[in-house]
Amino acid sequence: MSITTGILYIISAPSGAGKTSLVKALIDSEAHIRVSVSHTTRAMRSGEVDAVNYHFASREQFHAMLDKTEFLEHAEVFGNLYGTSQKWVKQTLAEGLDLILEIDWQGAQQVRRLMPEAKSIFILPPTQEALRHRLTNRDQDSGEIIERRMREAVSEMSHYVEYDYLLINDDFAHALSDLKAIFRANRLLQGTQQQRHSGLLSELLV
Repeated sequence: MSITTGILYIISAPSGAGKTSLVKALIDSEAHIRVSVSHTTRAMRSGEVDAVNYHFASREQFHAMLDKTEFLEHAEVFGNLYGTSQKWVKQTLAEGLDLILEIDWQGAQQVRRLMPEAKSIFILPPTQEALRHRLTNRDQDSGEIIERRMREAVSEMSHYVEYDYLLINDDFAHALSDLKAIFRANRLLQGTQQQRHSGLLSELLV
């Protein structure tokens, strides 16, 4: 069986919609899926580890990478810079692993221009009230920051129409099941199956 090129996924959501928890649960149960570790200039939060959660960099280091066109996409969010290594993405896909980019709509637009074959998923909360409740319960941000994130969330959510799949995270188990279904369905596409089972198909058609 030959190595099949992996599938690139873009997953976006407003802060507090549950994207990180859903993605973690997905990769914990699926051995062939990886999550891209982005570069960022934001400060490291308690419990985070460099090169695991993010590659933490200074603004000078980040701009040096930009000058060398090392990023597949980059964006500024809440005053911080984020970027995805183009080389690492291509290497991971070449190994036959599916790869998730957890990026916002700005980064998604950049990736689609360079890699239009990427599949995209937007995750929405069931209500604005639920979103505010989740942001408040994280106990990470001040009231002022939460209000700013709520305003930004409305703008972000308006871009859901640009995505292939729309997932509502009301019940976590149901949302996770839907997310797994998307990944499984794309692995069963004719072109992907043809690549994976080229030997079998040749034998069957003799």
